[in-house]
Amino acid sequence: MLEQQVVDQIGRHWGWVALRGVVAILFGLMALLMPAITLSALVLVWGAFALVDGVLALVAGVRIRDNGKPLWALIIVGLLGIAAGIVTFVYPGLTALVLLYIIAIWALVSGVFQVAAAIRFRKDIRNEWLLGLSGLVSILFGGMLIMQPGAGALALVWVIGAYAVFFGILLLVFSFRLKQHKAS
Repeated sequence: MLEQQVVDQIGRHWGWVALRGVVAILFGLMALLMPAITLSALVLVWGAFALVDGVLALVAGVRIRDNGKPLWALIIVGLLGIAAGIVTFVYPGLTALVLLYIIAIWALVSGVFQVAAAIRFRKDIRNEWLLGLSGLVSILFGGMLIMQPGAGALALVWVIGAYAVFFGILLLVFSFRLKQHKAS
């Protein structure tokens, strides 16, 4: 069981989780409202999203303390997001299939870590299931991309957009639950 001090730390940094949710929602809406986006633009926009989400997760992982130590699961998610974003910008000519696998692996790994975090917090934070559900959505999304790699670029834009909006909403709602644990 987490100590109250750690829960207070998590609550104090609820804004980082909220910011991740807002960025995901904005990215998702952009993808849904502009479905004719070219594949190269999608690559760069997704790279920016992964990079920003990675930086925000990394900052949150470093700032939130668990018995004086950073939250390593969140740091790993952050580093993976940063790495995925950088690879996307360094190699913008990646094929759609390679980008699809990068997105799928990122979603699977980050989803597993989010489910693990939700399980860890289940006794200390109410409605932690929102974090677990966002992780499950990431795992299902990643698995779907691996199982259906031949999906068209336009369909992929819609799927990515819907995923990002749903993921962002879950993180945003979870962040407001975290705010309740903010130390006075």
